[in-house]
Amino acid sequence: MDFRRINSLPPYVFTIIDTLKIEARRAGEDVIDLGFGNPDLPSPDVAVDKLCEAVRNPRNHRYSSSRGLPKLREAVADLYLRRFGVVLDPETQVLNTIGAKEGFSHLMWVLLQAGDAALVPSPSYPIHRYSPLFAGAEVREMPFTTDGDFIAMLTEGWEYSWPRPRVIVLSFPHNPTTACVDLAFMEEVVAFARERDVVLVHDFAYADLGFDGYRPPSILQVPGADEVAVELYSMTKSYSMAGWRVAFMVGNAKVVAALTKLKSYLDYGSFQPIQIAATVTLNEAPDYPTEVCGVYQARRDALCEGLNRIGWSIQPPKGTMFAWAPIPEQYLDMGSVEFASYLVRAANVAVSPGMGFGPGGEGYVRFALIENEQRIGQAVRNLKGALDRLDP
Repeated sequence: MDFRRINSLPPYVFTIIDTLKIEARRAGEDVIDLGFGNPDLPSPDVAVDKLCEAVRNPRNHRYSSSRGLPKLREAVADLYLRRFGVVLDPETQVLNTIGAKEGFSHLMWVLLQAGDAALVPSPSYPIHRYSPLFAGAEVREMPFTTDGDFIAMLTEGWEYSWPRPRVIVLSFPHNPTTACVDLAFMEEVVAFARERDVVLVHDFAYADLGFDGYRPPSILQVPGADEVAVELYSMTKSYSMAGWRVAFMVGNAKVVAALTKLKSYLDYGSFQPIQIAATVTLNEAPDYPTEVCGVYQARRDALCEGLNRIGWSIQPPKGTMFAWAPIPEQYLDMGSVEFASYLVRAANVAVSPGMGFGPGGEGYVRFALIENEQRIGQAVRNLKGALDRLDP
């Protein structure tokens, strides 16, 4: 059989490291997994308690609404007003999605088709590159470096693309590079999009994970942004509710309406008790993201201080739940996949090879801050031994 829509997909690079990790654990090795960004912190008690209560009510076992319950959408609008000072109409500017990946992927179906193009940073989270392709569109990758002028890169990517991109994908704080921006940057991007009649899609997965006093801005804080932009906000990291699959698309009312129409054909929304529990959590646990952020900042400090201590130079990130580490120069020739594979075998530490985030990620590996500080300390000691063995 010919599976034409997926035949062009390359092998998923991360499975190479995952397979090595599984094999090592089966052999009795204690592998410290800093690869897959799967939050290990518990969900808020209020979420769990409300879910248990709601699931016992048989009225909640029926189909729900693909838009999201009205009270859930109202809670999201309240969150944006409280957190960002942004006014949203819960009826026309808020849509519940079954996780940010589902929302983003189906949004590309709405915005793009064959003959269209999307402009995507490289490196990037894989779904940002592949969802436009699933929609039949072309992807124009713009090289993205944390020390470069992103607006200049964006302008060049736009000018040299044909057809002109209909969509620009953004995500700050950025996965995998951890790059962070300020509100002035968002103002420039919105002005760029308004001049060129292009839709901005901002994946705001790490909205609440800013360190050392940094507060990531919402693109919708820019006056007039909702004329050209939508944003995806997720409870996965902020509330440590990864498996619950609760996220929202907010912003431009026409785009929200378009995705709502598509989703009405595709799904009946999340299980209603999950929506109820998410509503209560947003309303009653507003400080939980701050607690989560504190945990990740302590882990960041443990990892970055440890790596710098053993001679692996790394700049501490200002946001996300990751650290983006350049491969030490003496090991660069190995490439990120071979280097990450070596770390599993020799150090019992799993990291993500930069190549998995596109060609722009080569030369780096990504650490996920999903182990406690003691385990991170052990990982650093293991890495030191493995790197010492590689030294000529």
